[in-house]
Amino acid sequence: MAATNRLACYSDPADHYSHRVRFVLAEKGVSVDIIDVEPGHCPIKLAEVNPYSSVPTLVDRDLALYEPNVITEYLEERYPHPPLLPVYPVARANTRLLMHRVQRDWCALVDRIGDSRTSDSVRLQLRKELRESLTGVSPIFAEMPYFMSEEISLVDCCLLPILWRLPRLGIELPSAAKPMLDYMERNFARAAFQASLSAVERDMRQERSS
Repeated sequence: MAATNRLACYSDPADHYSHRVRFVLAEKGVSVDIIDVEPGHCPIKLAEVNPYSSVPTLVDRDLALYEPNVITEYLEERYPHPPLLPVYPVARANTRLLMHRVQRDWCALVDRIGDSRTSDSVRLQLRKELRESLTGVSPIFAEMPYFMSEEISLVDCCLLPILWRLPRLGIELPSAAKPMLDYMERNFARAAFQASLSAVERDMRQERSS
């Protein structure tokens, strides 16, 4: 049971949206109780605070938040150091737009690939689309250490959990994607990223989807 004076994060140990929130928490060094929630097994406390019984859900005393971007932006405001959004409004807007593009262009594909209702033929096409899209954008990662930024941001916290899951998704990036592969290697080694991983996620790098 989570202590009442600590943050609690209800999290699916295999879900990239939950991983995103855990990564932000780790980057900011926030003390939090991570409560693993397996699909189909909703704790009573989670159902009490979240009408959708969905994860991730962050509970901060009497406040319960249950949409990933709402959670991460709350954490950015509640724990401003180290910052994961730029200071100036225009740069912040551009960062939020990049987050939207990651969600629309890549998270949506990942979700469909992982959906058990997706047929094998459609899944094959989705894998190809995701692989080509990531490879196509790879050159921009040669320009800056993070995704179009000199500092790590919420965009990276959205993207890296997806890239970590590529082996499970059955996707291997080609050598032409070297800038992105280098970006992945650098950031997967970050102490905060390693701290954000569940046991399930640690096993993912050894897996290949059929």
